[in-house]
Amino acid sequence: MNDFNFNQGTNQNIVEASSHETNHPQLSDSNLVSVGDSPGSSSADSFNATLKYLSEILMEEEDLERKFLILEDPLALQAAEKPFYDLLGQNYPLSSNKGENSSSDHVQSVDHFRRRTGEASSFCHMGKTQILDLESLKCNLLDEQKGKRSLEREYGESQEESRKSKQSAIYSDDSEATEIMFDRVLLYEGDTTQSTVSTVRQKSSQNHQAKGSGRKVRFPKKEGNDKKEMVDLWTLLTHCAEAVADYDQRTATEQLRRIRQHSSPCGDATQRLAHYFANGFEARLTGKKTASYSALVSSEMSFADILKAYQVYITACPFMRMSYSFANQTIKKLAKNVRSVHIIDFGILYGFQWPELIQRLSKTPGGPPKLRITGIEIPQPGFRPSEKVEETKRRLENFCERFNVPSEYNVIAQKWETIRYEDLNIDPDRDELVVVNCLYRLKHIPDETVVMNNPRDTVLKLIRRINPDLFIHGVVNGAYSAPFFMTRFKETLFHYSPLFDMFDTTVPRQEEYRLKFEKAVYGRDIENVMACEGLERVERPESYRQWQVRNTRVGFKQIPLDQEIFEAVKNTVDSSYDNNFVVEQHGEWLLQGWKGRRIYCLSFWKPT
Repeated sequence: MNDFNFNQGTNQNIVEASSHETNHPQLSDSNLVSVGDSPGSSSADSFNATLKYLSEILMEEEDLERKFLILEDPLALQAAEKPFYDLLGQNYPLSSNKGENSSSDHVQSVDHFRRRTGEASSFCHMGKTQILDLESLKCNLLDEQKGKRSLEREYGESQEESRKSKQSAIYSDDSEATEIMFDRVLLYEGDTTQSTVSTVRQKSSQNHQAKGSGRKVRFPKKEGNDKKEMVDLWTLLTHCAEAVADYDQRTATEQLRRIRQHSSPCGDATQRLAHYFANGFEARLTGKKTASYSALVSSEMSFADILKAYQVYITACPFMRMSYSFANQTIKKLAKNVRSVHIIDFGILYGFQWPELIQRLSKTPGGPPKLRITGIEIPQPGFRPSEKVEETKRRLENFCERFNVPSEYNVIAQKWETIRYEDLNIDPDRDELVVVNCLYRLKHIPDETVVMNNPRDTVLKLIRRINPDLFIHGVVNGAYSAPFFMTRFKETLFHYSPLFDMFDTTVPRQEEYRLKFEKAVYGRDIENVMACEGLERVERPESYRQWQVRNTRVGFKQIPLDQEIFEAVKNTVDSSYDNNFVVEQHGEWLLQGWKGRRIYCLSFWKPT
C-alpha cells in the first residue's frame, strides 16, 4: 500500500497524562530523546523518535492551515475582483462596514495565532510528560451512544458515496486540544513506554465485554420480537463467497443482505471483519470498478488523519516499531567506522523509520558519518507523482540539519521494475556503507503469475546488482495470492482475523482513529483482494519461506540475527505489550505475530 503503509500496517493508544507544576529545565534537542547505543534503550529511543517525527509533521500541517486563515487579506481580494467588475461595466460593491469587519476579523485571527503560538511555546518549556494519555491522541472524543450512531453513518456509507464526498479542511474547533496533544507527544519520554502501553491495555479491557469465541454474535431480530438470533458470521461469509465464486447472483445477494444485517464497522472484531469482506463481495458482484489503489487513501483521508491513525497504531502494536528498531540498530553497528552511509529505501513513503537512526548517528564518537538517502516510491497519480517523496526529503533533511548530521537525499518516483542501476547514484569508489531497505512493500510488485517478465524478480536482481553491504527485507507472511477465489478468500479471512482481534484487544472500539485505520488499511486491502483480478489486484503477499527461496535464487545469503538485539526486542514486547503478541526466531527470521499467527517477518541478507 502506498499512501497509508502501516503495513501495514501501517498501533493506537490511551494513557492519562500527568502534568507537573514544578520547574523543569528547558527542553532542547539534546535532552529531548535519550539516544544510547545499548539495545536495552533502543526500543524506547525508536518509539520516542518516531512519535516526535510524527508530531512535527502534524504541527507543520496545522501551521500551514493557520497561515492560510491568517493571510486572508480583504484588500487583496478586492484588488483581484475589481478588474472583473470593470470589464462587466459594473461598479465594485464597496461596503465600509464589510471592510471594517473583515479587517477586524483579520486582526483577531492574527492575535489569536500569536496567542496560540505563545501557549504552545510556554507548554514546550513545562518539561517532561511522564505518561501519554491515549485519550489525548483523539481529536474528537466519541460519546458511548451518540458517537456510535455518528460513526455508523460515517463508516457505514457506501464506497460510492465516500468517493463522491470531498475532503473537508483539517482545521476544526478542537484544534487547541490537538495542539496540546502534539506537544505531549513531542515531550514524551521513551522511559515511560512500558507504563504507556500497559495503561492502554487496562483502559482497553475496561471498554470491552466478554467476547466469547468472537464468531457467534447475538442480534435482535428485525421483526421486532424479543427473541434473539444466533449468527455465525464466518459461516455466512463462507456461503456468500461460495455463491460469488459460482456466479450465483441471487444466493450471493441474499447472503450479502444477511451479512450486512449483522456486521458493522463499529462492532466487535468479527463484525468489522465481516463488514469489509461484504464491501469486497459487493464490489465483485456489481462489477463496480474500485478506485485507484494508490490514491484511495488520499482521496478519503486527510494527511493529518493518516498520521494520527498511524500514531495510534505504532503505540498499540509493536510490529512496525520493533522492525524499525531492529533494522536501525543493525545499521548503526555496521556504521561504526565508516565516513558515509548510503541507504536505498524501497518504499520510503513518509520516512518514519529514519529519525531514530539519524539521532543515533549524531552521537557517533568523532562525529557522525555522512548520511545519503535514496528514497524510492511508486509514483502517485496526478501532476506531481513525486510529491510525497519530495515532502519526505524536506523533512528528513531538516531533521539531519537539526542533529548536525551531514546528508544528501535523492528522490526516485517510478515503477520499481523500471529503475536502473545508474539512477541510484552509487559512489563508484564505494567508500561508503550501502544498505538496501525494503520493509513490507515488495508484496505490491507483480509476480510471474501476472506478468511474464516477473517484475518482482527484476527488483530483486537490481538489489543484487547494487551489491549492498546489507539488504534488510521485511515481508508480510500471507498466502492469499492464490488464483482461485475460494482459496484466496479463506486465506484472506485467516490472515485478517487476528489483525482485527488484535485491535479489539488493545484499542477501545469507539477510538476514532482505530476506525479510520481499519477502513483505510485493512478494509481497502480486503476489498482489493476480494474484488480485483489481474494487475488491479495489488495485494499479493507470499510466505516468508517463499521469499527465502526467491532471495536465494537471485544470489543472496541470509545473515544471522544479532542475538543481543533480538533479546532486547523480545523483552520489550514481553514486558510492554499484551501477552498475545509473539516475537520468535525461526532460522534467521525475526517473526512477529498475534496469538500464534505469524504475520510480520524480518530478515537480513548479503550478496553471495
